[in-house]
Amino acid sequence: MTAKPQDATSARFDQLPLAPATLQNLEQLGYTQMTPIQAASLPLTLAGQDLIAQASTGSGKTAAFGLPLIERLQTAGSPSSPVQAVVLCPTRELADQVTQEIRRLARARQNVKVVTLCGGVALRGQTVSLEHGADVVVGTPGRILDHLERGSLSLAEVRTLVLDEADRMLDMGFFDDIAKVVRQCAKDRQTLLFSATYPEGIAKLASQFMRAPQTVKVEAQHSAHKIRQIYYEVSESQRLDAVSKLLAHFRPERTLAFCNTKQQCRDLVAVLQAQGYSALALFGELEQRERDQVLVQFSNCSCSVLVATDVASRGLDVEGLEAVINVDVTPDAEIHIHRIGRTGRGDAEGLALTLASMDEMGSVGKIEVMQGRESKWEPLSGLTPAAGGPLQPPMRTLQIVGGRKEKIRAGDVMGALAGECGLTREQVGKINVNEFSTYVAVQAALAKKVEVQLSHGKIKGKSVKVRLL
Repeated sequence: MTAKPQDATSARFDQLPLAPATLQNLEQLGYTQMTPIQAASLPLTLAGQDLIAQASTGSGKTAAFGLPLIERLQTAGSPSSPVQAVVLCPTRELADQVTQEIRRLARARQNVKVVTLCGGVALRGQTVSLEHGADVVVGTPGRILDHLERGSLSLAEVRTLVLDEADRMLDMGFFDDIAKVVRQCAKDRQTLLFSATYPEGIAKLASQFMRAPQTVKVEAQHSAHKIRQIYYEVSESQRLDAVSKLLAHFRPERTLAFCNTKQQCRDLVAVLQAQGYSALALFGELEQRERDQVLVQFSNCSCSVLVATDVASRGLDVEGLEAVINVDVTPDAEIHIHRIGRTGRGDAEGLALTLASMDEMGSVGKIEVMQGRESKWEPLSGLTPAAGGPLQPPMRTLQIVGGRKEKIRAGDVMGALAGECGLTREQVGKINVNEFSTYVAVQAALAKKVEVQLSHGKIKGKSVKVRLL
């Protein structure tokens, strides 16, 4: 059965059957109006129903499954209490984001313990965390399966199971791992499945592991006035050079450029770097460490252009993204909608530029049908480079060896930058503390000097290794 979404313009969280402390916490977090996916799904999930929800990254889906998951927790915070909820995610970055959001949403409850279980991190530390008790486990299917097989994790009393970005987990070949994990969960659990697209494998998962699921679908449409969409006709030989022309003409501070293949990503990055642009590539086969570094540099304004494939970019949510360039037209109109929806978030306006060859006109037609309007075309010859050459990013990223394992916090890093290097808060950008590394953005003109000063200084009384990415 498909549920009709509520009118999100009038949908407020205080209309939901949530505890007063939860509503107060939501208000403190700035959550008053529900997003369309929250308005469509929360009345169903809070009533205990299984759910298949079609919604994209950035639609507010973490709160859509996080709130019912927290509401269903019974005793929380005791080492002896069993794991009551599990969230399966395709990647470590998404698992980290989900963990942080669930912790924020759960602040109204006493001692809710959320543990992240992903590959790329030693099993031992995760095992110790589980021994100290976990109410909610968030992780990737492979690593959760490792813990189940070793006996360090039991899901026998799980009340809520969430499959986040299920389509992407299927793309990555996780169907069998997901099935093994699901079979170890309690039979009478609630199952919530979130997916941006609806491939065949989703129906297979639903039929095997869900009980009379409700379906909600929120169209990822964008208002015509918020995202300015322009198409340019190109031949294959013009395509990569046309990207440089768009960047030189519009001069966006940060651009996400989508390619259909990883080879196209590599080729475009090589072209842009040769022309003096700060560009990095993001595709499926990057090692986790490289992926972390690319994402950090793009989100903290140390890189101007991120060139990505669709699979690699899922789960990427960057605030204040000025432009999206479709280097290739995707044959899937729904994916096109998700691509361009990365810009024009909140009150901001966005720019979506698409390069299309004659061979891709059929795909452009599908996009027009889905959006219910004709595309706007402009000639490449109308693009003129603005003065000043390639726009350089305002920040550079320093990597500090040491992270959460060494109990480093963002405040410690800021303290060292102020004390050892004399920097003000305005000269420092985002500080990302990962398990074993810390990344900090500083104003580009100061980066080399700060690298030297911090290498000779101390954080929390200890000398640290620092390098400029």
